[in-house]
Amino acid sequence: MNVPANLKYTKDHEWVKIDGNTATIGVTDFAQGELGDIVYIEIETQGETLAQEEVFGSIEAVKTVSDLFMPLSGEIIEFNEDLEGNPEVVNTDPYGDGWMIKVNISDASELDSLLSASEYEALIG
Repeated sequence: MNVPANLKYTKDHEWVKIDGNTATIGVTDFAQGELGDIVYIEIETQGETLAQEEVFGSIEAVKTVSDLFMPLSGEIIEFNEDLEGNPEVVNTDPYGDGWMIKVNISDASELDSLLSASEYEALIG
């Protein structure tokens, strides 16, 4: 199981990469493995400001549909449009080309509620 040490994680299996005041967000390797073959990603919240733990979209796999939750409050400033025609890249490269959104962070103190790589590894066993 791939859990990069330089990222933060949520209990809902999203990862967060912080770069200044911008957070890049996607789903973890564990999540994509549990979901199976991803066939569709829907994100219609670009330009919206959402609170931590609000739903920002959904991810559809062959066997299920799951909500995607905001790890941090902020404005969604970018959506990875490559996923519209290529959602399966989340299966093959969840931490790279499979990123989903970029967020302008509105409350940096929320970073303290995210999990470290070792805490996330303990969560998923």
